[in-house]
Amino acid sequence: MSQEVVSQLAPTGVLRAGINLSNFLLVTGRSATGDPEGVAPDMAREIANRLGVPIKYVPFKTPGELADAAATNTWDIGLIGAEPQRAEKIAFTAAYCEIEATYLVPAGSPLKAIADVDKPGIRIAVTGRSAYGLWLDRNIRHAQLVKTDTLDSSYDKFVADKLDALAGLRPRLISDVKKLPGARILDGQFSAVQQAVGTERKNEAAAAFLRTFVEEAKASGLVARLIERHKVVGLSVAPPD
Repeated sequence: MSQEVVSQLAPTGVLRAGINLSNFLLVTGRSATGDPEGVAPDMAREIANRLGVPIKYVPFKTPGELADAAATNTWDIGLIGAEPQRAEKIAFTAAYCEIEATYLVPAGSPLKAIADVDKPGIRIAVTGRSAYGLWLDRNIRHAQLVKTDTLDSSYDKFVADKLDALAGLRPRLISDVKKLPGARILDGQFSAVQQAVGTERKNEAAAAFLRTFVEEAKASGLVARLIERHKVVGLSVAPPD
């Protein structure tokens, strides 16, 4: 292990891992000591083990807050969706896992397919600054995005204001649709959220190490084992870079 990599990723002697608590697929619980548990925390712990240093979890309520802290010396690695807006500040690996994003529509909706949604007059509820929300920011041309701060408030806004579609990760929408008689989840996906590991862009040696680690974690079956260990439905191992 290069000392340069260790000094870039653990300058305090501890690997500080930024964890997005709002991603219920990657953070599935808490330990007895209050630390987050799940696929993302386990990935971070494996990286710390490879470096030979202890792990310290730095939790964030949203991925946007985690990304905002990139240059504040709060975390050494961050585990969030890799999006172009975030990549301006963060050097990301390729994805280690993917999550399908699609739409939920209310009972009686004329929207039948993903392509039907981006039309004038259509209002889409979405969690602002989520990875799929950032994708919609870049790609929606005609529909209106109605943004809220959290997954729950996005659902509440969709229902209360009778919006035309609710954007979200398919596993979450599967639970939401059960609460709305007649509602449907559209087939297919408008995007797949690419969950990756990032570090500050100035950490070039560390970024190269993390890219190699992630490819090895996918190829060796580590990521698949973590998904199985935490019994996560809706998460898949990303293809090789």
